[in-house]
Amino acid sequence: MVNKQNKKMKLSEKITIFLGVFLVSTFTIGLAWSISAGLAGFWKGLPFWVIVIFCLYLLIIDSLNSIRKK
Repeated sequence: MVNKQNKKMKLSEKITIFLGVFLVSTFTIGLAWSISAGLAGFWKGLPFWVIVIFCLYLLIIDSLNSIRKK
């Protein structure tokens, strides 16, 4: 028998999620900026910016869904 209790997410888990999103965002945006500032060619790194923004969107949506679910 499965115990289906309504467990609330701890504050430390929420802080960890926000910290993870912040660190990943900082790293990927910094990487995209450094590629665009250099000699990336191909529209100054525009395709990489599109990929980074899309991946950050997915990360934020998934993080918000996991916080809301619990």
